[in-house]
Parts: sequence; structure tokens; C-alpha cells
Amino acid sequence: MVTPQLPDPAEPHRPLLPTGWRRTAARLPSHLFRMGLGPLFRGRRLLLVHTGRVTGLARRTTVEVVESAVADGRRCWTVASGFGPGADWYRNLVRTPQATVQAGRRFHVVTAQFVAAEEGGELMARYAARHPAPAHRLCAHLGHEPDGSADGYRRAGESIPFVRLIAGSSRAGSPPASRPR
Repeated sequence: MVTPQLPDPAEPHRPLLPTGWRRTAARLPSHLFRMGLGPLFRGRRLLLVHTGRVTGLARRTTVEVVESAVADGRRCWTVASGFGPGADWYRNLVRTPQATVQAGRRFHVVTAQFVAAEEGGELMARYAARHPAPAHRLCAHLGHEPDGSADGYRRAGESIPFVRLIAGSSRAGSPPASRPR
């Protein structure tokens, strides 16, 4: 088990949360999922429904899928925290790793598993090879300027917090019990 990465005050640049129209635009994918339009994202985004660490209420956010696979007969998605380890959804998963994801129109009960820094570097290098523009934007957003090589993305990926969401419950495929806000 990997110890989750928590915010480090000495850490260099961490992006600020969007405000104004950028905040509205960032929330648009959540509304599209809610309207049943999740298939538009073709597996590149998930709607993550997680438990708030302070309130205990259901919270929702969309996350970009870095990698998806089937392991031991269970689906799993690996996602990156574009706002670092201080992102609310990341901190909520540290507190309560059980959550639900909506992929397309299907719901899956998942458990969060935090990825080690070395594996994060490998994930980022593979992601950059498949999706160079989004990988470069993610790295730049977090204050890294990879040189475009696999090693550059690997170094950047070692400081980006990744979470693997592993499906595995008899309730998979059913909507969450409570309606998230």
C-alpha cells in the first residue's frame, strides 16, 4: 500500500483553483454527465462521486483518465490530480477511498489506490506518448516544463499525484445511493 501524497508547503508552484467563467467551464463536464451525456467523453473522463472529508456529503467532480485497464477481471482507471495533492477530491479520497465513478452511462463502485511516485513517472511517460498535447498542458499547469522526451515526462510524472480507481463490488452498474450535489 502506498502512502498518499499530501500537500507539501515547500512544494513549488501549485495552480490556483479557477474562478469566474473558468470555474463555470470547469464544471460543465459534471453537468453533461448528469444530463446523461457521459458517452461524449469516450472514456477520457469519469464523473467521480466521493464523500466530503468534512461534511460527509456526496461530492462530484470530473477527472481525466490517464490509463484504463482490466486487472484480475476488474476494471480500473488511473487518474491524475491536476491541482496536485491539495485538490479536494484527492484529499477526500485519502480520507475515504471508497467512491463511485460514472463511465459513460454506467456506474461502478470503486476503491482508490494511491500510486507510488516511480509508477507515476511511468504512467506519465506512457500517457505523453498517447496524448502529447494534454500531457504537456498538465505538466505545464503544475509548473513542469518537460523537454518532450519520455524521460522528461517521467521526471514530471514522479511529482504528480496519481490515483488508481479499482472497480469491485456487487453494486457495480447501479447509480449511487444518494444524489450528489
